[in-house]
Amino acid sequence: MIICKSETELGFMREAGRIVAESHRILAQAIEPGITTGELDQIADKYIRSQGAVPSFKDYNGFPYSICASVNEELVHGFPGKRVLNEGDIISLDIGAEYRGYHGDSAWTYPVGRISDEAKRLLEVTEGSLYAGLELVKPDVRLFTISHAIQRYIEDAGFSVVREYVGHGIGTKLHEEPQIPNYGVPDRGPRLKPGMALAIEPMVNAGKRYVRTLEDNWTVVTVDGSLCAHFEHTVAVTKDGMEILTKLNA
Repeated sequence: MIICKSETELGFMREAGRIVAESHRILAQAIEPGITTGELDQIADKYIRSQGAVPSFKDYNGFPYSICASVNEELVHGFPGKRVLNEGDIISLDIGAEYRGYHGDSAWTYPVGRISDEAKRLLEVTEGSLYAGLELVKPDVRLFTISHAIQRYIEDAGFSVVREYVGHGIGTKLHEEPQIPNYGVPDRGPRLKPGMALAIEPMVNAGKRYVRTLEDNWTVVTVDGSLCAHFEHTVAVTKDGMEILTKLNA
């Protein structure tokens, strides 16, 4: 069942989203060659808790850290730790915060210093695909129309859509219905209604689309070792469009 949120509930989600967005801003400023992924995790954890929230991912289904930190060929669910970031790396940071029982969730992929032209284009295309999908979020649009737009944007650029992992509804639970694939047939799926809250998150490989999970049972990597990227916003469907909940106001 897809749950539509009240304005009061969306108010809590806006605050959760603000905390997530500010966490991203702080971590983006901290990313540089020589920092460890574990240090980034500690920075995020401290900030989220300072805002009266808790990290959504900490102990979620046994996940042992406050954020996911996935480097280069790591797509999602990477463990923060002693790994040192080097010039030319890219790192995907997935951050969630729970505020008064409601979640916000956003992922972004960042360059570490100067990166290759291929990596730069991968980041640009993945971010672009997210906004290509978000542009279509409004009442009465069928969900897979958004999925199709994301897929077309990515594949037209020559990259691959990961199919094993999808976006999701969000609210009092980190993952709610509906599931939101990044590929699909347009004009299919449930119709969007005001009050729906969705975490839309394209996951893109520079090489082939196939991924596998490492022995830690969490970290997902590309099978061919190619670079990959992950961008995500939490949004609410409004009466005339959508509102991004994980974006800082100017």
